[in-house]
Amino acid sequence: MSTSHRLSEHRLVERLAKPDPKGPVLDMVLDTDTFNEIDDQFALVYALLSPDRLKVHAVYAAPFVNAKSKSPAQGMAMSYDEIFELYKRMPARPDVPVLRGSEKWMRQVSGPVDSQACDDMIERAMARHVDDAPLYVVAIGAPTNVSSAIAKCPEIMDRIVVVWLGGHAQSHPTTREFNLGQDLLASQTLFDSGVPLVRVPCIPTAQMLRTTVSELTHYIGNKNPMCDFLLKRYAEHETMETPLKLKRWDCEHIAYCKEIWDVATVAWLINPAWGRSLLTPSPILTRDVTWSLDYSRHMIRDLVTLNRDAIFGDMFHKLANMGG
Repeated sequence: MSTSHRLSEHRLVERLAKPDPKGPVLDMVLDTDTFNEIDDQFALVYALLSPDRLKVHAVYAAPFVNAKSKSPAQGMAMSYDEIFELYKRMPARPDVPVLRGSEKWMRQVSGPVDSQACDDMIERAMARHVDDAPLYVVAIGAPTNVSSAIAKCPEIMDRIVVVWLGGHAQSHPTTREFNLGQDLLASQTLFDSGVPLVRVPCIPTAQMLRTTVSELTHYIGNKNPMCDFLLKRYAEHETMETPLKLKRWDCEHIAYCKEIWDVATVAWLINPAWGRSLLTPSPILTRDVTWSLDYSRHMIRDLVTLNRDAIFGDMFHKLANMGG
């Protein structure tokens, strides 16, 4: 990728500043592998229910491969459909377009994969002046769509800030994690590009956002169709995952809880005081899926801790009172 569109250090640090929770509403798009697990659903609805802080301009379906999906294309299509399952349960159907994302992984670093999501992201970013407030690109899956847009049109880097949940802390011995590892080349492109990047590591940061069926039932049970749907998705995941954990940990009983990882990205935009973060040189992601550090690299912002009670308190309140 050409370095001609890289931001100056001053400009980069300026873009990585924490948003003012009492400032103007932030413009954002959401890139989500919505059917992969059960946390994307919470994150999408949370963003839509926070119009006093966030204006969601578009939602992009991201690819994934796991036990539910045999290919990136199938995973993307399942995510696309799940977004509309959520839309159906909103009190009023959101006037927010949904676009299909990549149907395959990147085949080389900085080699874009064309998609509706990639082109829409570029169009929305380039419609802004470089001196305007940035478009926040919130990515909670493999970064294929996002990295493709950056590779295809590097000029967007001066108009966006990427907020991505992926990988583990730089102190962790390995960074083998679902979002980062699904498309390693896209992840490498993201870290190497120089785009303003706010990253939420999964372990240990987003891991703090754990909840249970009992807690969800207490706060959002029998409140409205959306809450019922989210609670159902969570309970289904617990039923699927519990025997796997019993076998993995060689035990007879567990007290089940589950991370709602992706909510961290939205929560940071709503109020960055709900987490501690720091500026750090962008790590080098190796082919062995480990970190290598070079202190001469451009800066990114890494989240370190999260205030789980404040974040869930805000989200549960909005979910329970939606449409009210």
